[in-house]
Order: sequence, then C-alpha cells, then structure tokens
Amino acid sequence: MPGQFERIAEIEDPFELLRAATERLAEAQQEVTELSRLRRRLIQDLHSQGMSYAQIAEKAGLSRGRIHQIRHTGPAPEAAFLGVGTVTVATPLRHDPLKGRPVLSLDDMATGQALEDLVRSFDMQTVSDHVSVDGVIDLNRPNLVVVCGPAMSEAMRNAYDTDPVLRWERTDAWQLTDTRTGQSYRSGQEMDPQELMDVAYVGRLARPDGQGTFLAIAGIHPQGSRGVAHFLNREIASLWGQVRDERFSALVRTVYDPATNEPEHTELITPVYHHGQD
Repeated sequence: MPGQFERIAEIEDPFELLRAATERLAEAQQEVTELSRLRRRLIQDLHSQGMSYAQIAEKAGLSRGRIHQIRHTGPAPEAAFLGVGTVTVATPLRHDPLKGRPVLSLDDMATGQALEDLVRSFDMQTVSDHVSVDGVIDLNRPNLVVVCGPAMSEAMRNAYDTDPVLRWERTDAWQLTDTRTGQSYRSGQEMDPQELMDVAYVGRLARPDGQGTFLAIAGIHPQGSRGVAHFLNREIASLWGQVRDERFSALVRTVYDPATNEPEHTELITPVYHHGQD
C-alpha cells in the first residue's frame, strides 16, 4: 500500500493524479469490504464448529466484545454466493423484427435489475453485460451471473450439459428433468389447463476453461428467471449455507401475477444437488 500511494503521489499531471487516486480508492474500499466479509465468515464458521466467542477471541488476540461486534456487523458472508469483488450480471438480447435491432425484454430487464440490486445490497459493485442475439457469451470470467437458457446460446447449452443431475430436454416444448428421480417439470404455459406457473434452473457450473465457476439462471419462460431472482433475494443465506462456493443445481417453481409477471410465490421443487458428490 505505501508503495502504491507513493507511486500515485508522484504523478505530476493533476488530472491523471485525480483519476489514479480515485481508481485506487475504489479498489481499496472493495478490499476492505471483502476482508470484512471474510473475517465475519471465519468467525461464524469457527463458532458453528463448536468454539465459543470467548475461545475465538482468545485465539485471535481480540476481545470478546470485538468478536461479537464483527459477528453482527459488516458485510454478510453469504454475498460470496454471488462472487468476490465486482459481479457481472449478463442477460440475453433478443432480435426485434419490428425495430430491426437487438433489444432486452422487459422480463429479462427486471430479472437483471433484481439481481443487480441484490449484489448492491451486500455493498458490492456490479456491472451489466449481455448474451448476444446469436448466443455469444464469454463464460471464462470471475464473479459472473448469466441469465440465459439453452435455446438462446450454444455456450450455455454446453454448460448445462455438464450438470450430472438436472437436464434440459425438448420434445414439443422445453422441460427440465431430474435424472435422479425421473421427474420432469414443464411450465404452466404448456399445461392443459394452463397454470400461472413456471419452472427455472439455478446452479453453479464449471467454466469452459476449467478455471472456476459461474452462476447460471434460466426459466423455461422469462417468468421463471424472475422467480429465481425473487427466491435468491429471500433465501440466499440458506442456499449459501448449503453449497458455499461448490458446484450445485436445483429447480425453482414460481407462481406469478399474470398482469405484471411479478413473482408471487417461489419455492425449491428439487433438492439442492451438490455436483461434487455425483
């Protein structure tokens, strides 16, 4: 840190100095946030393993009051479910024949916004990105959340194919199949009579380069993706407690308002499958 400060302070151009100082301050603030989150997570983990806060304080050379303060304040550790650092949320672009250009649907926009709001609620930075109309998306990036099904992107279709338990399948319509139980799930839009319900996939999958993972979200229809964002806003702490940073997948059922497509009720309809155990 002193070396970086000295390097920046020696910049003679005032505008370059201002830019460099601002960029470094943002980096430093992010580092403080992540270190605070890591510290709180470690205390929670040690306590869950059976250590008292007094024992943790003694081992760490801190007061018991300070340990309690760290435990109950600061960034929540479950934010790491989304990534560490700046999180990229990618949503799919669709071709609009009337406008003759790529557009973002209202439902996909709502899903992306809900996920970005969730990221910001943990004092983390977020940027938006898109899956192109022809399905191109760079999956080899850290802290990536992609909202896109297999029909719109070959890259995502290949990623979903690596899931050892849940399968995307299509006959007359798309469905999601739990190969462990043999149960298949369709959207309410394809049922007779129709139901105001959709089913969606949520999982952490391996990057194509093998250097990490990314979070994948996709409803059979866009209402399902909105449901996953709604579900994560309520249950991310529980989900983080089950999977941490491991690869996993599960299916979420969403009941939605037909006038707005806003989720009214969301729930898991499969177990949370840990891929490392398959």
